[in-house]
Amino acid sequence: MEFKDYYQTLGVARNATQDDIKRAYRKLARKYHPDVSKESDAEARFKELGEAYAVLKDPEKRVAYDQMGSQWQAGQDFQPPPGWDAGFEFSGPDAGPGDGAGFSDFFETLFGRQGRGAQAHRAGMHAQGQDHHAKVLIDLQDAYRGARRSISLRMPALDAQGRVAVQERKLDVSIPRGIRAGQHLRLAGQGGPGLGEGPAGDLYLEIEFKPHPLFRVDGRDVYLALPLAPWEAALGAAVTAPTPEGPVQLTVPPGSAAGRKLRLKGKGIPGKPPGDLYAVLAIALPPADSESAKDAWRTLAKTFDFNPRAHLKG
Repeated sequence: MEFKDYYQTLGVARNATQDDIKRAYRKLARKYHPDVSKESDAEARFKELGEAYAVLKDPEKRVAYDQMGSQWQAGQDFQPPPGWDAGFEFSGPDAGPGDGAGFSDFFETLFGRQGRGAQAHRAGMHAQGQDHHAKVLIDLQDAYRGARRSISLRMPALDAQGRVAVQERKLDVSIPRGIRAGQHLRLAGQGGPGLGEGPAGDLYLEIEFKPHPLFRVDGRDVYLALPLAPWEAALGAAVTAPTPEGPVQLTVPPGSAAGRKLRLKGKGIPGKPPGDLYAVLAIALPPADSESAKDAWRTLAKTFDFNPRAHLKG
């Protein structure tokens, strides 16, 4: 997937005001409108302009897009970094009707097929404020124990010059034990202010786990890649394995092959029922980095009449 530089598409600077962006779009849209343009690529250019404008005209989408920084260039191979949109607060429904239908894969990867659109909940002089949403990253251990955490959220606002600025606020949040990735925490009254005497909206926090160097999470189940020496796999062994709750002793059966899963029932994320933890076995080879080590490998090769590719014949 290619990175799209929406500022380059509209020919504006990254610090352009919202009025600058609107003027640039209108000028280029007139030039490349398929009904009037003589350019051979008018239809494609007009569609690109519409996509760029859909992002940059919306302060929330623009701030989310800007969070990735300016290190990417148009046409460069791109995958969004994990958790790139964490901590960004936006208004309206979690997946509101946007204007992204038919836009590029790049747009859909960042904003979804429909995009995030703000929906007003104002019907009269007194109305409830908009609900807000944000994705937050927590440690896997917090899901095992529960925790009280301080989080920072960022939300866009226009300054006096019409440029997009970012406002930040901090909240103390209780992370319940057993929470899973994808679940939402509702903070009543922490959304947008109400109209007139209407109550404030709510804030919904979507939970994701920070990348962990040891564990991978699937629902309530947790996976660990557990390295074994060749002799441990062949002969069996008692080994110490880490878990999010602390180290445990594991018995590796003799003749264990790489990829075998050892199940620790109930050692996944707590719940009713709790998940399981799976130690996925991997064979780690000692390096042949000295003459004595090489001799040991040569002796091993002579000892066994073993062809790991025998099953590939015929």
